[in-house]
Amino acid sequence: MNNPNSGASRRHLVLAAGAAAAVAGVGVALWRFEPQAVSDAQSHPVWGQQFETPAGSALAMQAFKGQPLLLNFWATWCPPCIEELPMINAFWRENTPKGHQVVALAIDQPSAVRRFLARQPLDFPVGLAGLEGTALAKSLGNAAGGLPFTVFFKADGSIWRQKLGQLSLDDLAQWRVAST
Repeated sequence: MNNPNSGASRRHLVLAAGAAAAVAGVGVALWRFEPQAVSDAQSHPVWGQQFETPAGSALAMQAFKGQPLLLNFWATWCPPCIEELPMINAFWRENTPKGHQVVALAIDQPSAVRRFLARQPLDFPVGLAGLEGTALAKSLGNAAGGLPFTVFFKADGSIWRQKLGQLSLDDLAQWRVAST
C-alpha cells in the first residue's frame, strides 16, 4: 500500500536536494567570477607591455608606473563598457592634475575602436590590446575573462582592487581616497 506521507517526504527530499544544488551552483559561480589575487603586481608583466594607440603611436605601460593607475579593459560591443566610459573620462579630467592616471585597453578590432572613438572621443590613453588583452586581463585576476574589467593600481604598483563589471562613481571615489 502507498503511504501518503512517504510521497510527501520524497517530494520534500527532492525539493531540498534541488535547493542545495542551486545554492552550491550560485556559490561556485560567485567564486569563479570573483577577481583573483595577483602575486607581486609591482613586477607584473603588464609594466613591460606596449600597445599601439588608435592613432598609431606607441603606448608603453612602463610610463604609468609610479602613480595611481586605473587600467580598464573594454570593447565596443560591450554595453556596460560603453556606459562607463564617459564617467571614467570625467574622472580622468578631474583627477589627472592630482596624479591619477587612466588607461583603457580595447579587447576589440582596431577598426571598431577607431570608429567608436571618432563618435565618442576619450581624453585618456587608449591601447589596442586585441584578443591578446584577454590573456593580460586574466593574468591580472580576471579568471572569468569578462568585460568590463578594471584594475586599480596604487602608486607603488600594487593592486588595490580589481572589479569585474561596470564601475560606479563610488568605486572611483573609494580608489581616489585609497590611492593617495
